[in-house]
Amino acid sequence: MPAFPRVYPPSLEAPPEGQPATVRVQLGDLLTITFENTDTMRFQIQEMARIERMLRDDQIRNEVDTYNQLIPDANELSGTLFVEIDDKKRLYEWLPKLVGIQRAVSIWLHDGSSVPSTPEDEERLTREETTSTVHYLKFRFAPEQVDAFAAGPVRIVVDHPNYDAVVELTEAQRSELVEDLRVP
Repeated sequence: MPAFPRVYPPSLEAPPEGQPATVRVQLGDLLTITFENTDTMRFQIQEMARIERMLRDDQIRNEVDTYNQLIPDANELSGTLFVEIDDKKRLYEWLPKLVGIQRAVSIWLHDGSSVPSTPEDEERLTREETTSTVHYLKFRFAPEQVDAFAAGPVRIVVDHPNYDAVVELTEAQRSELVEDLRVP
């Protein structure tokens, strides 16, 4: 029996009923981070299979293997950082300025500690002279940092020579991410 249906619904634009909404945080004017979990990755695989009309198990297996790397473990958050610039001229202006942005994101906790981003697939996604519009990040927490995250407040900080942003998570965002952090 195939792992995924061969007939796809016309659209999976909204998360399936019962699936929590994705936590998406705007980081200033140019960046957004979307936090991922098993449900969002399953949804992403289904969307890719539908859009690309994947019908063979080996095609789907390749997508599953790719996206499995992005699923966070316990005490870990996984995020996709997007450079969101629609204008091509501005994009070409900003991508060289943002080299290293994938290492400039951290999560700051009320106890004074912070959790730096650890880029995934960095060698493929960035070069010395320019960066990509998409970066995959992991944030690995010590157990006491998970408790500090749960107690809040929590800020996401971007501290890059050419770009700064500080955003405090809402109670709803923090609560949803605490659930992801505590999943074994």
